[in-house]
Amino acid sequence: MKKFIILLVLGLVTTVSAQQVDYNVKKGFVAEGYDVTEYFNNKAKKGDSKYTTTHDNAKYKFISQSNLEKFKNNPEKYIPQYGGYCAYAIGAKAEKVDIDPETYEIRDGKLFLFYNSWGINTLTKWNEEGATALKEKADVNWQKIKTKK
Repeated sequence: MKKFIILLVLGLVTTVSAQQVDYNVKKGFVAEGYDVTEYFNNKAKKGDSKYTTTHDNAKYKFISQSNLEKFKNNPEKYIPQYGGYCAYAIGAKAEKVDIDPETYEIRDGKLFLFYNSWGINTLTKWNEEGATALKEKADVNWQKIKTKK
């Protein structure tokens, strides 16, 4: 019986760890192919297909070999929060919504991306409705919805 329980627990752990995060890869790349390292220079720049990499089964583009190396040396620093989906939608509605790669915020050293179209700028709503509280909600919501189904 003990062996059965141990095997059952190991099976559950393996299944949970095998689940993959659902990254927003519209246009085939995280952040729609924008260079995630450039956001930390307060710039939104489209990456070049000469400089690409895959991390956690998601593809990224960069503007230079130097930025590609920066990412490879510390991917956790540059990966957008919530799989690159709209931070506001994750926090306010627990929904995965596409983004406008030019609407972003660096908060507490992390990259947050937002939807901005049809007169709706969710970065503005994020700040107006209380970014700190929405971030806390988004952190909880993301744990529930982050895996692929």
